Amino acid sequence: MLRRLAAVFYDALVCLSVLFFAAGLAIALHGGQAFTGDDYIFRAYLLVIAFFYYGGFWVYGGQTIGLKAWKLKLVGLSSAPVTWRQVVLRFLGAAVSLAALGLGFFWVLIDRRRLAWHDYLSKTRLVCIRS
Repeated sequence: MLRRLAAVFYDALVCLSVLFFAAGLAIALHGGQAFTGDDYIFRAYLLVIAFFYYGGFWVYGGQTIGLKAWKLKLVGLSSAPVTWRQVVLRFLGAAVSLAALGLGFFWVLIDRRRLAWHDYLSKTRLVCIRS
């Protein structure tokens, strides 16, 4: 559990950096003007950036930067590579897990298979790798 938590934290920092860069680019293209809190297009843009940060790494190699640092890999339940369909389900499921005050993430503490809610939804799992 601690390894997973560390990987989530690490990836959150990296993703936040990517989002800061993406926001800076959007602001520059917006004439240097800040976006208002009700600008849903800007929010959707950042959500798409976050989706492709995680999804791209998951599909192409199964490891985000945080997962690689903590020697974890995302695979399908049958150990197959992750598909884009699974990425969409996992991303949405992780949002629900987070919205439920993180309960979906902490589910691994009581689940005998050590799967989170978004693992069940997307039919994926994290495995430890040894290099």
